[in-house]
Amino acid sequence: MQRHELTDQEWDLLAPHIPSAATGRPRADDRQVINGMVHKIRTGMPWRDLPHRYGPWQTVYTRFRRYALSGVFYQALQQIQAQVDAADDIDWLVQIDSSIVRAHQHAAATGRKGDTSADEPDDEALGRSRGGLTTKIHLACDGRGRPLALLITPGQRHDGVCAQPLLERIRVPRLGPGRPRCRPDHVIADKAYSSRGFPAYLRKRGIGHTIPEKADQQRHRHNRGRQGGRPPAFDRETYRRRNTVERCFNRLKHFRGITTRYDKTTASYKAAVSLASLLLWARSV
Repeated sequence: MQRHELTDQEWDLLAPHIPSAATGRPRADDRQVINGMVHKIRTGMPWRDLPHRYGPWQTVYTRFRRYALSGVFYQALQQIQAQVDAADDIDWLVQIDSSIVRAHQHAAATGRKGDTSADEPDDEALGRSRGGLTTKIHLACDGRGRPLALLITPGQRHDGVCAQPLLERIRVPRLGPGRPRCRPDHVIADKAYSSRGFPAYLRKRGIGHTIPEKADQQRHRHNRGRQGGRPPAFDRETYRRRNTVERCFNRLKHFRGITTRYDKTTASYKAAVSLASLLLWARSV
């Protein structure tokens, strides 16, 4: 096994979820091709510079692009979550946060101005700010720092706007009969998620939450007197566990292809983040 390649344990977890071709020419070894994808994402190198031991780079790229459009890695991530949940090993104290990623100039050359399609958003999740082109990763992780759901948006998208869509992406399937597990026991988030809408949404679903109140919200409530209502409950001891999601981002950003976005399309970048998330789960089992 070379550096930045799958261990036997990781491959045993991932292999059952890789689609196989029933007909056609004999294709390149699946493990060899997946190792090429992991090496590319881990190092951030261009596809054309992949080492020869992974076979033709066109084969690795074509397979990766096919898996990205069909959501193979995200589906595999959900299946591994289902296996861990069946063993009652998921901590449903969920933390959510986001992280901004700089987009390389190669990611901006999409050649798709004014074009829309069913599988790719028009803006390709690229936002322009004072720092240039950026993408934002919104992440929900369990209490052990393993990704449960992710959402890719342009870098200028506010966290509070994406909080509800992010939580609705948590869907851990059951290995047996039953609906997927979608509801956390408790949610921890920082002040960016303290707008009235998101806590109200959590209360409606019966989800406990620990979210600090912004200073301007406190002043506004005090100025209203009795009509301002009571301050929201806040448990400092529980909030101290919010650093778990920060550590999850740190581990994801060990992959240089995620720390800087080189992928032109949102589907490819999401597939890269999903594959890295899948490896985090595989290494924790």
